[in-house]
Amino acid sequence: MNISDLFGSFIKRPHSNASIDPERDWLMLLTVAMVAFVGIIVWNVWAFDTVADGGTIGAVTTKAPAVFDNSSLDTIHSIFENRAAEEAKYRTGTYRFADPSQ
Repeated sequence: MNISDLFGSFIKRPHSNASIDPERDWLMLLTVAMVAFVGIIVWNVWAFDTVADGGTIGAVTTKAPAVFDNSSLDTIHSIFENRAAEEAKYRTGTYRFADPSQ
């Protein structure tokens, strides 16, 4: 049996009243599944090796260095200082609250 005959009969069978050949159909299904499986394995090995070597997958984009703004950092620092001061007031007893569970 020639491979082109195998593919040709597989394609022509649904369009005509050709004989049913389950062995051929399973062989085609398993062949396509194995080719897809090998392709997936090769792709994953290549991707892993590329990333493990420090490369990137896809187009490499160049970015300008980010400009750091110290004013936003100062704002965040002051917010955390205010929170720490409020927490200290609860711990030292400046603020009193009634605990309904006790």
